[in-house]
Amino acid sequence: MDSSVPPRPSEPRPRRRDRHGRGMRGPVAPPQVPLSASRAESFRDLVHDSVERLERRWPQLAEVEFLVLDVPGPADESVPLGSSLAAGKGRPAQIVVYRRPVEIRTKNRDERALLVHEVVVEQVADLLGLSPESVDPRYGQD
Repeated sequence: MDSSVPPRPSEPRPRRRDRHGRGMRGPVAPPQVPLSASRAESFRDLVHDSVERLERRWPQLAEVEFLVLDVPGPADESVPLGSSLAAGKGRPAQIVVYRRPVEIRTKNRDERALLVHEVVVEQVADLLGLSPESVDPRYGQD
């Protein structure tokens, strides 16, 4: 007697996410596309681009450590966008840009890039004891 129904397997089949034959789900965008970069990573890239722009004119900035932190510590009256710390014993000079205060004050990526560059220029000027206009002649013109 031939039966058209195959016999049931003795053990249950593992469940898969391949429902309805559409294939496995994958990432929305490949890693090289900017969509896959987090906000923190794209902000870090903005700071890096600004620093590279200034290092061409000021080679001594290669010895300065640039950091990105989410928020500053407790503040008295106003929230700083960045800070600078002179070199000390066994540690290089540091410039910190605070991500969340900058993001809150900007509406899009272009505004964010301009504000990040202004913050970096101001902190470099403070660290070097110069005016921001002498660090970057285009400061405040954008």
